[in-house]
Amino acid sequence: MAAGAAMPATDSESRIPSRRRVLALGAVTAGAVVSIRPALAQTVGSVMNCEIPIPDPGRAGRYIASDGSVVPARTKGAFPPSPRAFKGEEVKRTLANGSNLPGTDSDRSRAYVKYIRRLQRGQGGFTCFASLQMPRG
Repeated sequence: MAAGAAMPATDSESRIPSRRRVLALGAVTAGAVVSIRPALAQTVGSVMNCEIPIPDPGRAGRYIASDGSVVPARTKGAFPPSPRAFKGEEVKRTLANGSNLPGTDSDRSRAYVKYIRRLQRGQGGFTCFASLQMPRG
């Protein structure tokens, strides 16, 4: 190679972005953050307003045993279904501090919470419960 001739760039050098490219990426990223934050706030709001029916509509009319399982109606020692679905905010508060779900005594609330913790994909309220478990940043 002749003296003063430029050395060909190695693979690692050609992958280093120019200052202009870095600044452009920063501007694009800042715009994305601005547009994503309101969407996250809206998502948090919808999670707090989602509902968990007890039991799910596919098993309406069945009772909830003290271990959270769904049993036939009027099973001795089991609790009747909740007359209304619980909001995500209510469930989150109960899970966080051990309070009772609204309109329930401690035994019924405990059975309902056990039912909620056993929810699986495809059951009514599962998506709401799963959303409550997601960390918020």
